[in-house]
Amino acid sequence: MKGRLNLNSDLGESFGPWSMGNDAAMLSIVDSANVACGWHGGDAAVMVDTTRLAVENGVSIGAHPSFPDLQGFGRRRMDIPTAELEAMLIYQIGALCACAHANGAKVTHVKPHGALNNIACEDRKIADVVASAVFRVDPELILLGPATSQIVYAGRDKGLPVVEEIFADRAYLDDGNLVPRGRLGAMIHGAQASLEHVMRIVGESALISINGKRIPVNPQSICVHGDNEEAVATAKALREGLLAAGYALLPLPELLKT
Repeated sequence: MKGRLNLNSDLGESFGPWSMGNDAAMLSIVDSANVACGWHGGDAAVMVDTTRLAVENGVSIGAHPSFPDLQGFGRRRMDIPTAELEAMLIYQIGALCACAHANGAKVTHVKPHGALNNIACEDRKIADVVASAVFRVDPELILLGPATSQIVYAGRDKGLPVVEEIFADRAYLDDGNLVPRGRLGAMIHGAQASLEHVMRIVGESALISINGKRIPVNPQSICVHGDNEEAVATAKALREGLLAAGYALLPLPELLKT
């Protein structure tokens, strides 16, 4: 066996009459789900239903909090005072904890969403707010952060368990951050292309930027975004390809067990 990895996806992002992705199919493939907490996607009914489906599929549950930006799907920058932002994160994580508890489960990790995640990757002050909010809810919660990001460093300094994430369907800049979505080449399309991208990263323990730069990382969890038409095919190809290559795929809590 080559090693242990985790396959995760951002799910539960439908709300009201608006449907996004195929959560039921994704939850039969991935090991961990990052469930929207109602502020960029999701609502009370979707949160309860998604956590129930996760339990039924043996998938570990994570909170996926965001800026209060339902109209912009959490992808617009917001400048919010740090104390207020921390309270917003605590509120969202707590709401999902209640939904999971109602289904006989618990939230075991947190992963920020969208613009909040992107900003915290580069801005240590915001990364510290994220880590503090997670710690105040439960210091045993796993903080899932992009490899090389300030989120990873902030979580470790706070004493949280941290898992480093890579993206199956996104390209990287030379500094290890994601290529902005509006830029050409930001997205990696197709299941096979995503699998090749991931296999290179985990095989070389390095991000490969769009300019060919190698950035050493410790890839532990692989994200497949659930909000596109290729998501299910990509997740299935990744699971089959990684297992065939000799990797074990585990939920996040199991990944960190020695």
